[in-house]
Amino acid sequence: MAGIKTIIGLSFILAIGFLLVILSAALFKNYLTLLVVATYVIAPLPNWICGRAANPDDFMESSGSGVVDFGRFLTGFFVVMGIALPTLLWHANSIDGGAAAMSIFGGLLIYGTIISFTLFFQEDQEF
Repeated sequence: MAGIKTIIGLSFILAIGFLLVILSAALFKNYLTLLVVATYVIAPLPNWICGRAANPDDFMESSGSGVVDFGRFLTGFFVVMGIALPTLLWHANSIDGGAAAMSIFGGLLIYGTIISFTLFFQEDQEF
């Protein structure tokens, strides 16, 4: 059971992640690294939407999980894009290496916090 200490800890880590991404843009005076925030905020949405759309049936265990797998694929795509986008911008000399590293690390902290929040506060389904 997660409590108030978990919420405070996760919000602190989320704030550090956003701070790193914002500082990567502000310190190096190049705001292309802020695109990482959009990818990490959008990343959990396909997994959530496809999980709701799958509509598991209590009577049929053999229902296909293609929709859930597609949602996981899109979520993985956005997470990899959050890492690959700053790397690509750094490789193209659009941003500095420090900005790319801060953006990647901050983005991973943001996404990790979102995943941790969903794991800690997931409702148990009892039948």
